[in-house]
Amino acid sequence: MRITFKLFATLMRFLPEGGSRNVITLDVAETTTPNDLIDRYNLPEKEVHLVLVNGVYLYEADRDKPLKDNDALAIWPPVAGG
Repeated sequence: MRITFKLFATLMRFLPEGGSRNVITLDVAETTTPNDLIDRYNLPEKEVHLVLVNGVYLYEADRDKPLKDNDALAIWPPVAGG
């Protein structure tokens, strides 16, 4: 199946080769979960803060549920501002 994988801010450095800016389209197995991709691309646990699928926030327990065809997985580090 095919998904869109987006990494933001400091996580962009982990985007697989072939991506454009902060986005890449990936072909993955139907059993692939957000945590699988976090592990596969060595995203530091301390930098993975917001995980969204199709714009919906995933709680920690939901990150082990398989993605679906055409899902968009977006991951943000902690952000601060004022």
